[in-house]
Amino acid sequence: MASGLTGARGQRGFRAELRDAVSVRAGLLVVAVLLLQLGFIVSYVGALHHPTPHRASIGVVGPAAVQSRAVAAFNALPGRPLDARPVASETDAVRQMRQQKLYSAFVPALTGTQDRLLVASAASASLATAIEKMVAAVEARQGRTAAATDVVPVSSGDQGGLTSFYLAVGWCVGGYLVASILGISAGARPANRQRAAIRLGTLALYSIAAGIGGAIVVGPILHALPAGVLALWGVGALLVFAVGAFTMALQCFFGVVGIGVAVLLFVILGNPSAGGVYAPPMMPPFWRAIGPWLPNGAGTSLNRSYAYFEGTKATFPWLVLTVWAVVGVGLTLLASSMRKPQREANPAM
Repeated sequence: MASGLTGARGQRGFRAELRDAVSVRAGLLVVAVLLLQLGFIVSYVGALHHPTPHRASIGVVGPAAVQSRAVAAFNALPGRPLDARPVASETDAVRQMRQQKLYSAFVPALTGTQDRLLVASAASASLATAIEKMVAAVEARQGRTAAATDVVPVSSGDQGGLTSFYLAVGWCVGGYLVASILGISAGARPANRQRAAIRLGTLALYSIAAGIGGAIVVGPILHALPAGVLALWGVGALLVFAVGAFTMALQCFFGVVGIGVAVLLFVILGNPSAGGVYAPPMMPPFWRAIGPWLPNGAGTSLNRSYAYFEGTKATFPWLVLTVWAVVGVGLTLLASSMRKPQREANPAM
């Protein structure tokens, strides 16, 4: 009898210790972390494990008859990896490549069997290589060859062309980490609108410092990107602030769970879809579709544009970052306004 009571007490004691060690809320958070971890694996592997070109743009110049045959041959490839279109001249093709309207251009030789292929490794080194292989296969079937020329190469300090992506990722990390720290240290939801404005002001100062710091590191210090410091500073400041403000808003509405939602958006979904490791035409449809709408992809595009393409196609990514920032600020102020002020205790009572 005594041993039975001792066992029952021990069992009840263990249950009590278990409840104290891992609360129901903590258990749910652990499950949420597991789901985020699995989501990380699914997203990164799903986006990057099998890069296959899909409708990568290639301009074709030359006489009409030759041009039409080449366009038809490229567009007839299984799976439509290339999107061939006629271009008026080689000069026009190079102009469109520098304006990020074309990834490549094919220039058939009027005499002989060696044609030319123009690529832009600065847009995507991996895609340029893939296009070279596909064009070479088409040429081989016709008993011809194509010599590749890189008309927009990456700088010597940016081998692989990944600096634009890593710079954007670093700025995103700073944005959601500083917002998380502010929330954890002083409460996820500010007590009033004034305190929310102070937090946002702190975030803005941090964003300015982070932007100039990143621009100086990849520019004058490491010589990794041939872009002006001021341009990159502006990109970095807005990118950090947009990610931080939206993370702050998520914490205001969801508490510590908001940090997990920020990780889902900016790490699990944002990084693999940003177009850094592989250009959008080489990613699966889902990641290809969401990439330009997330801060990671917008920041990467802006960094690359100012480094190699004279700021072309910058309007849309600037708008994307601005919208994320404005929505983040608006939701943060709204959440702080919704919070009921706490009544101070009456000393007389």
